[in-house]
Amino acid sequence: MCGIVGYIGDKNCVPILIEGLKRLEYRGYDSAGLGLLYNGNASAIKSKGKVSLLEDKIEGLNIKSSLGIGHTRWATHGEPSEINAHPHGNDSGSMFIIHNGIIENYAVIKKRLQKLGYVFKSDTDSEVLVHLIDDFHKKGNSLFHSTRLALSQVDGTYGIAVISKTEPDKIIVAKNGSPLVIGIGDDENFIASDVNALIAHTSKIVYLEDGEIAEVYKDSFMAKTITDEDILKEIVQVEMDLDEISKSGYQHFMIKEIMEQTESVTNSMRGRLLVEEGLAKLGGLKGFEDQIAKSNRIIIVACGTSWHAGLVAEYMFEQFAEIPVEVEYASEFRYRNPVILPNDTMIFISQSGETADTLAALKEAKRRGALCLGVCNAVGSSIARESHTGVYIHAGPEIGVASTKAFTSQLVVLALITMLIARKRHMSLADGKSIISEMATLPAKIERILKLNDHIEKIAEDFVNAKNFLYLGRGYNFPVALEGALKLKEISYIHAEGYPAAEMKHGPIALIDENMPAVFISPKDSVYEKVISNIEEVKARKGRIIAVASENDDKIDSLVDYTIKIPDTIRMLMPILTVIPLQLLAYHIAVKKGLNVDQPRNLAKSVTVE
Repeated sequence: MCGIVGYIGDKNCVPILIEGLKRLEYRGYDSAGLGLLYNGNASAIKSKGKVSLLEDKIEGLNIKSSLGIGHTRWATHGEPSEINAHPHGNDSGSMFIIHNGIIENYAVIKKRLQKLGYVFKSDTDSEVLVHLIDDFHKKGNSLFHSTRLALSQVDGTYGIAVISKTEPDKIIVAKNGSPLVIGIGDDENFIASDVNALIAHTSKIVYLEDGEIAEVYKDSFMAKTITDEDILKEIVQVEMDLDEISKSGYQHFMIKEIMEQTESVTNSMRGRLLVEEGLAKLGGLKGFEDQIAKSNRIIIVACGTSWHAGLVAEYMFEQFAEIPVEVEYASEFRYRNPVILPNDTMIFISQSGETADTLAALKEAKRRGALCLGVCNAVGSSIARESHTGVYIHAGPEIGVASTKAFTSQLVVLALITMLIARKRHMSLADGKSIISEMATLPAKIERILKLNDHIEKIAEDFVNAKNFLYLGRGYNFPVALEGALKLKEISYIHAEGYPAAEMKHGPIALIDENMPAVFISPKDSVYEKVISNIEEVKARKGRIIAVASENDDKIDSLVDYTIKIPDTIRMLMPILTVIPLQLLAYHIAVKKGLNVDQPRNLAKSVTVE
């Protein structure tokens, strides 16, 4: 959620830090601040609200510094305010810290420090860290070892950066459950919670693992474990273009990313479709294919949009691989003493690869001996590194908080995993070739759907003032109904619910009247006639109906108020197509309401706290 950026070198770091914070704005935040060392001084400049307000504030101070740290805060402990914003300083103002995560035992530590005379200015859990480090520093320990000793007393998650004017040639960083990387430059080094903040300056990245701490100088760095063991870190070359994280002329990142789905889906399949063999080639699973195919059960663990992708995968795996599947909320999984059997395969889905609940569930599953497979977008992310094996979705950077292209790429990769397993078990060559060939047609069909953007925008005009929505689908398209409702909730703040269409008569039908819009996902598939019956029920109660339907369906036009006609495909792949009109509908309604679709209120792109 919160963002961290830092610089040490010979340049003025202020514009570098501000630029880095702006690249992290997509993560969600409510305040921002910088901690700077300059001319023997240490200062913190903070502001409630957007980074632009912080930028205006610091411009008037005319501070030039070659060492600094910056932070965007998403409130957990204490309301959004300038006092609660980071950095937090010690009593003398000589030391500053920025922190992502939650310190679970902060209240106990705070009481102990207050007895020692420390005064707390904020309501945050983070402020205990700077005073705790300061206490060890006063006892003669170096800044590095003071930080290490302080963290050994902490329970919880953290990604931190510490600076002090007593040791003005270094930044101390540490990680446990909250992402942190070091960027390696020429006589300058960087730190950040996200590679996106650094890509304008360097592509050489060092990923810190949980329980690691590093001392970063302008021309070198040194890393240890929190328990003081030496470690050797690898420098990784990251392949990412700066253009990938710009809007490229679009009004918002969200519409850019929706429109990129022809390319992102292509990239998710690139080099992975073996049409003549009816097979999927997934190098990330090499050596594990047989073990996965012999699983007695597959458990999929995820949150939010990724959980909806898992629900679609449940249909895929059970239909074609004939393996029982359970789909779990990561936030619930680790707290309910789940039964994990020796021959279970567990799939952890996360766009960012840093989702705290999913990562914690992964660690618990590993502890219990399950085979853990990660499906992530962010290369080098924590879930990707912690998993035994896995597959990257290669959707490219997704900046908009409401996930769009990552969802369709997740579905593509899950379909590829399905094909890999099914062909190893019992699927025929002919069936395999048929499905893989159909997957190859998806980009062209997505392109045709994206050309409906203007048509969908016109439909959106009639629903700007709606207070509630129902999204209804059956079979593979039930999870799409959930995802469509989630997109509308996330960015338009309109209450929306997704249901299996057949469940409507078991309660939700009581809500139907002329003011209740209902979106039906109703392609011509094996349950089409059932969905038509549900549409008739809503029509009889004067509900306004939007239907996502097949291009060749003339029957549905007379039954609904609005149609969005899309190409057909086989059932298992249909969600990849049916969800795109729902993404566009949510986007246009939110824009017409004058809302910030890229940074919706109270939400963060990467949920790195429980």
